[in-house]
Amino acid sequence: MKQEKTTRSGERLYMAFIYIVLALLAISILVPVAWVFMASFKQNSEFYGNPWVLPAGLYWQNFVDAWNGAKMGEYMLNSVIVTALALAMLLVVALPAAYCLSRFKFVGRKVLRVLFMAGLFINVNYIVVPIFLMLRDGDNWLKSTFGSSFLLNNLFMLAVVYAATALPFTIHLLSGYFATLAHDYEEAAYIDGAGYATTMIRIIFPMAKPSIITIILFNFLSFWNEYIISMTLMSSTNSARTLPVGLLNLMQAQQSAAQYGTMYAGLVLVMLPTLILYICVQKQLTQGMTVGGLKG
Repeated sequence: MKQEKTTRSGERLYMAFIYIVLALLAISILVPVAWVFMASFKQNSEFYGNPWVLPAGLYWQNFVDAWNGAKMGEYMLNSVIVTALALAMLLVVALPAAYCLSRFKFVGRKVLRVLFMAGLFINVNYIVVPIFLMLRDGDNWLKSTFGSSFLLNNLFMLAVVYAATALPFTIHLLSGYFATLAHDYEEAAYIDGAGYATTMIRIIFPMAKPSIITIILFNFLSFWNEYIISMTLMSSTNSARTLPVGLLNLMQAQQSAAQYGTMYAGLVLVMLPTLILYICVQKQLTQGMTVGGLKG
């Protein structure tokens, strides 16, 4: 009896420790985010006093200046286009590829799985220069042959690079999830006369919805916040830059001009879409991260 009480007491102390650590982590994340939102509504004169004081009012002009004067609206549209194109291309390629790797046996299957797993260990930032040189040489050939370039400073090509670099992680995660699904559903569909494509689209993909939503969210955050590739491949034109690159330009310009409110408004414009998306798909994200392990 005494040992049981000691065990329960130890479990309570352990749970209390876990809750305290989680609370501290939550505070360390929420406080800076809340401070940025609060600072985005302040006028410049308010930044020279106590930084923790609430804004005197909601100064919406900061967002107007960031959206119009700093061209954040144009940069956001570019990011939306690039992210949507990259996600569409990624899903069109990764979903069938992951399905085939996990459900069918064919020559070279193991080699492909090893190659995709090897791609997980390649840091994309380390291969930006080779990608740039390859596209630059391709542009030089296009100019000499057709008189115009296409590969650099192009939102579509930037989306292609994003989708290509995300393929290893996406295919590896999806194929692992597809492998946990029972084959009975496919066999029943084949008996009813459904083909491979119909079974994949109407049976397997709906069952894998939590995992697909997880992939979409992770890659959305990666594409939306990506800076190095965008800065390298879109260096020759300001009108085609994405939101993170435009945000850096805004921060440099507003710091020199002491327009701190506009700078923080730009930060809010970058963070807001990701926060809204995460809130909307939080439940599906949790399911996608845990259900595969439970079924295994």
